[in-house]
Amino acid sequence: MADRTERHAQATIHAGGEWWTAISGATREILDPADASPFAVVAEGAEEDAERAVAAARHAFDHGPWPRTPVAERAALLRRVAGLLARDREELGLLESRDAGKTLEEGRVDIDCVADAFRYFADLVAAEAPGRVVDAGSPDVHSVVVHEPVGVCALITPWNYPLLQASWKIAPALAAGNTFVVKPSEITPMTTIALIDLLTEAGLPAGVANLVTGPGHTVGARLAEHPGVDLVSFTGGLASGTKVAQAAAPTVKKVALELGGKNPNVVFADACATEEGFDTAVDQALNAAFIHSGQVCSAGARLIVEESVQDRFVTELARRARRIRLGRGTEDGVECGPLVSEQQRAKVEAYVASALAEGAVLRCGGKRPAPDGTRPESGWFYEPTVLDACHRGMKVVREEVFGPVLTVETFRTEEEAVLLANDTEYGLAGAVWSTDPAKARRVASRLRHGTVWINDFHPYLPQAEWGGFGRSGTGRELGPAGLAEYRETKHVYQNLAPKPVRWFAG
Repeated sequence: MADRTERHAQATIHAGGEWWTAISGATREILDPADASPFAVVAEGAEEDAERAVAAARHAFDHGPWPRTPVAERAALLRRVAGLLARDREELGLLESRDAGKTLEEGRVDIDCVADAFRYFADLVAAEAPGRVVDAGSPDVHSVVVHEPVGVCALITPWNYPLLQASWKIAPALAAGNTFVVKPSEITPMTTIALIDLLTEAGLPAGVANLVTGPGHTVGARLAEHPGVDLVSFTGGLASGTKVAQAAAPTVKKVALELGGKNPNVVFADACATEEGFDTAVDQALNAAFIHSGQVCSAGARLIVEESVQDRFVTELARRARRIRLGRGTEDGVECGPLVSEQQRAKVEAYVASALAEGAVLRCGGKRPAPDGTRPESGWFYEPTVLDACHRGMKVVREEVFGPVLTVETFRTEEEAVLLANDTEYGLAGAVWSTDPAKARRVASRLRHGTVWINDFHPYLPQAEWGGFGRSGTGRELGPAGLAEYRETKHVYQNLAPKPVRWFAG
């Protein structure tokens, strides 16, 4: 750990193949959410550091070899990166756990998924045809549609899944032949810094991968508006995403936004008709709401359960939620870690207070846990919280809390369930639980959400597409559409026997 966190000695800005300190000399301490102690120091970049990184990426794209590197060679490099991630799985998983507060097992799974993303995009781009031939109606014309890299990509990533979300952008950007500048969250940058080392080790040419550590309101804002950037991809909150889109508009660059969600988990009574079905639905409701302390854009934070089973379901859910073991993510037996920052915990506390003031019934949680050997008092822990008797008028139901808070609403009919599930400004993900396949598919087809799970929650497939409806965003990640985000389309029309057209006298 010391080697990985101290290797760059505050030189954590990467531009043109070199590691730099911030031009201003500013630094930032990275804090462990489990006890609020600093465990690393990084450069605190600003606009001038973003300028240097964009210039390096621009030069590498316009004059370097990467955009013209054969597809097979680009794919081979991505596979080498996947191998290096597998090699360093334990070290990177531990770093992700300490940086973001998640459990060590969650950190390991994240690294596995990052490696899968690199392998997937390597395979996808390697298997593609070189272009789509268009019939021009003449044997003397060769017409083809080809895909080319966009250019310089600004990739702005969130704090909850630092390396995973970065990989969903970096892997397709590289597969398509782009250069990039990545700006990780200023509070969880460590594994993204480590990934730049792995890209270099894999043989990526200098200037292709660039990184600026620093805050969004300076570094991120400059990247979004920079005329030397051709695409900006942002994952984060709605307010920040709106600012990114506004900053990018004057230069009419491509914009991809993934802005979170307020995701319904709809449970029909028939899913609970057997003890096994009931147990599974309750268990998955816990996973949906409380994995990574609820700090997940696709978290099933809205439980919408059929009225006839509501009391039994919520009683058992609350009982199990009370037994979730909170603590430092690296400790054995811990099931849920702290929130990422003191500010995030204060935000969660404010949402719970507003819910109770508006009439919600607290079934469990709702407070900071007592400290113990695995849970220091200085850590930013908060108990898994279940709020019953909620309704759409409540702030906690309408807005994304991004913490371990589950709200409960009830319905009587299928139509009411659909109306409740769609009654949100967001549209990222949702789930339907039923033993009636026709009903489950019927409800799923009516949900206005980018991903809908039936009798499951949270799995994603690299070959599928990830995106949202409404205010959950405008872009697509993963799958062929994820690669398409990082490409431009060009039509090449070649006349093999040109003749004068004589439109004008002369």
